[in-house]
Amino acid sequence: MTKTKKKDTTKNTDKSTDAKKAAGKQNPAKKKGGAKKSGGVKKTGGRKKAAEEKAVQARRPRYRNTNHLLSLTMSQEVAHGRMVSNLAYEVGRELGYPEEQLRELTTAGFFHDIGKSELRKKNGGEADLVVEEMNAVRLHPSVGCEILRRHGFSEYICDAVLHHHENYDGSGYPDNIAGEDIAEAACILRVCDVFCALTSERAYRGAYSNDEAIRMMIGEVEKYEIRVFLALQRVLHRSPDGQVKVPPVSPEVEGVWKTL
Repeated sequence: MTKTKKKDTTKNTDKSTDAKKAAGKQNPAKKKGGAKKSGGVKKTGGRKKAAEEKAVQARRPRYRNTNHLLSLTMSQEVAHGRMVSNLAYEVGRELGYPEEQLRELTTAGFFHDIGKSELRKKNGGEADLVVEEMNAVRLHPSVGCEILRRHGFSEYICDAVLHHHENYDGSGYPDNIAGEDIAEAACILRVCDVFCALTSERAYRGAYSNDEAIRMMIGEVEKYEIRVFLALQRVLHRSPDGQVKVPPVSPEVEGVWKTL
């Protein structure tokens, strides 16, 4: 019987394995994957782009906001104070306030923004505070209260001025008080101030109509003491033609203004 010789494939297998190892050494990127290598380049490019953008931002001038609370001229401030004062008197009378209390409310309305004059002086008379400094403007109720106290005005007037930017839901300033913690006089100044501001021209927008202003305030009614807000609406709707109008200045209000 003739014996069949088995083919020895060991040498061929070894040669194939050695060839693959050699190929891997010659082209490591293929073995490890080219994506990782290109990914590293991409990451480096991202850092470079971020650094360039940061350098561009550093060269840009800082944004300056001219549309804030100090943008009104002194004559505009006085006109606004008179308007708030007159409307506050009418709302107080609608709520049944006695005449002496109405006189104090009228005075508080006239001087409610007096703190801005002090802030304007501290900033060199300029009305273009940098955005980061805008929080300082929120101090004007406190500053106004201090000014009025120094000049001997009653605590009723000072407290109304101090809290005329407080909201009934607690979202106002400077003390973030809410509800019945806010004196009703301050609540009256709040609604009158908002209405008068909305219906007046500003450097950054036109005046809203009386109807538009009331609709906007209704949209944020949680900020106002509802009894006071309803009294404001009754006063504004009292005109003979049924239109929303600010009442004319009464002799009583003019008398208070003459003493100021």
